[in-house]
Amino acid sequence: MNTATDHDYRASARRTLTLESQAIAALIERLDEAFDHACRLLLACEGRVVVTGMGKSGHVGRKIAATLASTGTPAFFVHPGEASHGDMGMITPRDVVLALSNSGETAEVTALLPLLKRMGAPLVSMTGRVGSTLSRHAEAHLDTAVAREACPLDLAPTTSTTAALAMGDALAVALLEARGFTAEDFALSHPGGSLGRRLLLKVEDLMHHGDRLPCVPLGSPLRDALLEITRQGLGFTCVIDEAGHLAGIYTDGDLRRTLDQHDDLRRLRVDDVMTHGGKTIRPELLAAEAVRIMEDNRITALAVVDDAGRPVGALHMHDLLASGVI
Repeated sequence: MNTATDHDYRASARRTLTLESQAIAALIERLDEAFDHACRLLLACEGRVVVTGMGKSGHVGRKIAATLASTGTPAFFVHPGEASHGDMGMITPRDVVLALSNSGETAEVTALLPLLKRMGAPLVSMTGRVGSTLSRHAEAHLDTAVAREACPLDLAPTTSTTAALAMGDALAVALLEARGFTAEDFALSHPGGSLGRRLLLKVEDLMHHGDRLPCVPLGSPLRDALLEITRQGLGFTCVIDEAGHLAGIYTDGDLRRTLDQHDDLRRLRVDDVMTHGGKTIRPELLAAEAVRIMEDNRITALAVVDDAGRPVGALHMHDLLASGVI
């Protein structure tokens, strides 16, 4: 029968989080030249980093492989049991193997050691026991030992898997920084995510152009400018001179000011009431830069101009929202 109270649940959670945070903090003090050597091996890898581990260590290993791969270090996971039944063919001498085992004695993992030695693939191990079989056969051993598991029986992998996961993140970030990996590089690995869209999409990918570019010449009656704004539905129109250069912009906001200041709109030309110059952006710039300009200036649209200052497109905040850049 369950007799636990809400207080018991929270007390248990606090004990778990305290034990796991202490275990991660302890890793910092044990970082040594072995970590440096492991980083050098992974950085120099000409093939892939092959991560392997059994049970809960395998689950952690899959996440480490995914993190490495998304941060500039090509990596994949191989199940050690499957490796003994054909998947060793996925590993080449150009690869580096990162093997996880809390005990360092997991049979399915240690069974691979003679094969890796014969192949010549360097081995980095991550275990909770210095002096274990796996640690002794590795070129670099990362010590992820913990004082105890958070499980009150000290049996279920909890603190130990958290420590291994944290060490994997430490490896990935150290390699990321060593490679000079950038946000743009990260976006290339995540083209479908919001970060990818924000960092990969350019203004020219989203802008309205050709017949969808709102534009009137200097000297046009204000009525023509208003009709162009209505026709294109972007909330503004470009005003161009005889050479096709941007002379100004007329917007919905300008219209409200015009109504406040003028009684008879029929006599007005767009030149009289337009915003001279106006905010613009280049087509090759990132869409994220367009977001910054719009937010900084509290506007909802931009004229897109080429090197000569000629309008080549128009971009509205709605386009940025629809594309997922915002």
